[in-house]
Amino acid sequence: MTSPTGLSGDAAPRRTLTRAGRRRVAGAALTAPALALIAAFFYVPLVTMLWMSLHDWPLLGERRFVGLENYGTALDDSAFRRAVLFTFEYTLITTPVLLLSALGLALLVRRKGRAARFFQAVYFMPVVIGLAAGSFLWLFMFQSDIGPVGDLADRLGVASRNTDWFAGTTSALLVVVAMVTWKIVGLQMLLLLAGLQAIPAEVEEAAQVDGANRWQSFRHITLPLLRPTLALVLVFSVAGSLLAFDQFYIMTGGGPTNSTITAVFEIYRTSFIQFELGLGATFSALLMIVLVAVSALQMYLLRSSDAGSET
Repeated sequence: MTSPTGLSGDAAPRRTLTRAGRRRVAGAALTAPALALIAAFFYVPLVTMLWMSLHDWPLLGERRFVGLENYGTALDDSAFRRAVLFTFEYTLITTPVLLLSALGLALLVRRKGRAARFFQAVYFMPVVIGLAAGSFLWLFMFQSDIGPVGDLADRLGVASRNTDWFAGTTSALLVVVAMVTWKIVGLQMLLLLAGLQAIPAEVEEAAQVDGANRWQSFRHITLPLLRPTLALVLVFSVAGSLLAFDQFYIMTGGGPTNSTITAVFEIYRTSFIQFELGLGATFSALLMIVLVAVSALQMYLLRSSDAGSET
């Protein structure tokens, strides 16, 4: 029995399957370059790092398999522990400063108009500057002999003209936090602004009709609806802070007295100054575990809060 098209009854299904197979092959061909790049620049380095962490791997000389010995050495390394603790301290300071600053700026430029668009561009402008370039710029600004900040602080009576802002751990850390906030806050502002603009205006208008003031509307309407965007910004901020390196390498050099060395900075020193590549790979593996654990904890807490709010 033939179909109206003149084909046998079992030929049409075979043709349909052939087309579906072609689509699958085409999809696999299109995604293959991306998968190859991910494998080449993520999975291969990851496996290599884990393999190196199991070896005594000098820059020159024979490599020796030591198993988990490097991990025991890393956990007993006081310098690495200090670096991890300082990294957490930096993260605990930077994350709320960035989040609150970005949220405040997003609320300020939320309204439509030329002025809002102008300030959006102004606040976002430092984002396009490289982190290294921004670090060198702020390093120049806070130089005790030629930087303009010293002169301004002297005029305001806050500090003397020759104050060395990088001589103390606290002042050096605050300068770096200020630079990172100036550099990153525009990007987080843009993400939060997109989240704010996605909130239906009718919802807030209904709250105002019901008698809610601005604070009540922000607390009970805006923040709950903005939670997914806040979660995204928070995860990005924490991950970026835990991986901080450039700003401290350029601005403080780890000083004073190695008190501003982050975990990635210590990995760099161990791997490329002391040339203990196996131990440096072990530090990297431990930092990766910490980063995954912190991100997973954040997502779990945010999901738990979402579930609690829905019930």
